[in-house]
Amino acid sequence: MKTTELNSEYKTYLRDFLNYAKLERNFSDNTRDSYKRDLTRYLLFIQNERQCPTLNDATSDCIRAFLNELAELGLESASISRNISAIRSLHKFLFAEKTLSRNVAEDVSLPKLGRYLPTVLTLDEVFRLLDAPMSEKNPSPKFALRDKAILELMYATGLRVSEAVELTQQNLCFEAGFIRVFGKGSKERLVPVGRSAIEWVRRYQTELRVRLAGRHSEDYLFLNARGKKLTRMSFYNIIVENAKRAEIQKDISPHTLRHTFATHLLEGGADLRAVQEMLGHSTIKATQVYTHIDRHFLKEAHSTFHPRA
Repeated sequence: MKTTELNSEYKTYLRDFLNYAKLERNFSDNTRDSYKRDLTRYLLFIQNERQCPTLNDATSDCIRAFLNELAELGLESASISRNISAIRSLHKFLFAEKTLSRNVAEDVSLPKLGRYLPTVLTLDEVFRLLDAPMSEKNPSPKFALRDKAILELMYATGLRVSEAVELTQQNLCFEAGFIRVFGKGSKERLVPVGRSAIEWVRRYQTELRVRLAGRHSEDYLFLNARGKKLTRMSFYNIIVENAKRAEIQKDISPHTLRHTFATHLLEGGADLRAVQEMLGHSTIKATQVYTHIDRHFLKEAHSTFHPRA
């Protein structure tokens, strides 16, 4: 069960760091308050991740998974940069104090400020990624069918990773070609699903999920080896590992598939409002970022369809 309050150890880390920031770094009260909010949220994330039972077990991938979640929540680049600065300062301090045995945050870089343009995969990269779980290179073929179903479904629907984690079997309306999704604020929406994703998810259900399911499974669609629902970190690891197997050089995350889904739809001529509805964006502004990705495509569309071009 997720905790909403820091444990005593993490409270001590945060208190010691904030005292250091005030007494030795002379941080202003406003900066300290911002760092306190950012680091409380970060430490809660680490505390709730099974793959990071202690802060000393955290990895740069754990930190990137946290930053991806911030991006999914809609934080601007400047806010994410402040979070990174806070995290790097905390890890540097705890390492210097010999509280932590290593500083895993030193290689986590600041994003470039300005308009955020998400990483998008080409069609060739998508196909290689989707094929990766069933490849002979996969060292864990036992879960290949599940991982294949995850990748197919996320690319087919543009789900947020938080939505994929909570997806249940009863919300698969495959006969009608939809899934029911509960997004931010528990807002419900119906998202179309293509034939390929439906076929792979059904195969996973009948050939693997039935063997993974146990008393802790409830009705969650995607399960781990213990029959429990996968965590966000598990989704992140599945996608990153398969991207490496597919020899994709880009730095990708579960959100990359969401960006790619939206971009490929728009490049194919989909209406912006329709993509907004499928993504579950409350305003069109959040969706408009995708219209800035492929300027060649926009120029070509303008010259093809505008009567005065």
